[in-house]
Amino acid sequence: MAAPTVPQDLAFPEPAPSSGASQTFKDLFSGAAGGIAQVLIGQPFDIVKVRLQTSTLYPSAASAATSIYRNEGPLAFYKGTLTPLLGIGACVSIQFGAFHSARRYLESITPGFVPGTSQLSYGQYYAAGAFAGVANSVISGPIEHVRIRLQTQPHGEKRLYSGPLDCVRTLTRQGGLGGGLYRGQAVTVVREAQAYGLWFLAFEWLMNSDAKRNKIERKEVPSYKVAFYGGLAGEALWLGSYPFDVVKSKMQTDGFGREQRYKNMRDCFGQVWKQEGMRGFWKGLGPTLLRAMPVSAGTFAVVEMTMRAIN
Repeated sequence: MAAPTVPQDLAFPEPAPSSGASQTFKDLFSGAAGGIAQVLIGQPFDIVKVRLQTSTLYPSAASAATSIYRNEGPLAFYKGTLTPLLGIGACVSIQFGAFHSARRYLESITPGFVPGTSQLSYGQYYAAGAFAGVANSVISGPIEHVRIRLQTQPHGEKRLYSGPLDCVRTLTRQGGLGGGLYRGQAVTVVREAQAYGLWFLAFEWLMNSDAKRNKIERKEVPSYKVAFYGGLAGEALWLGSYPFDVVKSKMQTDGFGREQRYKNMRDCFGQVWKQEGMRGFWKGLGPTLLRAMPVSAGTFAVVEMTMRAIN
């Protein structure tokens, strides 16, 4: 059967004469720019999501946001931003760099694949995205752990950590690497693989469908559509991985020693099911989906514009 003739060059047109190392650098640099945009857009939504996931004090997202604003002030919505601003830029850089590297590898081993005229299967796009998620989890796990601890600590004089570095030192001292800084890493790896497999898969399907429907090359898809499709991909990411994120948040806000409630990922899943039922795995989904559209749209739009500029 002949290979489909939908153009391949992803959302971000690759220059033909670029070396592998040069193109990888461009992928990483563009991803870092997208990561910074992701943090600045999404941080206020993220702190509301984490508070809802880890506390029973708030009946709704609006209640949580109002309480944070009234008791901690507007700057509290950017509490713990320094860590993700530096780290998420690196994370998104790795996501896009790893995805494109995996994609190019899959293209090279796919029989009959012709660059510019063929496309991978959507199972292969999912696999490339899952690979990017697993690669990303090495740094996203501790970065998100520190961010969550800073977001959920008491306000004012009762705060537990003076900043990100103090949080890293305290977590490492209390639980070492595996049980401290990298707590919840197993569920983080599972979440990242599923989430980014779906993220890139959804985006690829939407972009390929548009190009095929309008009989154009992918690099001709307008930027506003790239952003919109990126936003929809963000919704798919969270709908397909949210229960893992809830478990991760609970494990990464758990105490140490006698105050620790969850032995491991399996135990946490079991306790949430027993105490809260299926609903417990979806707490905070509303603000997360509200956040996902602009954050993911901004990420893909900035990555695309940066890639076009440096190409």
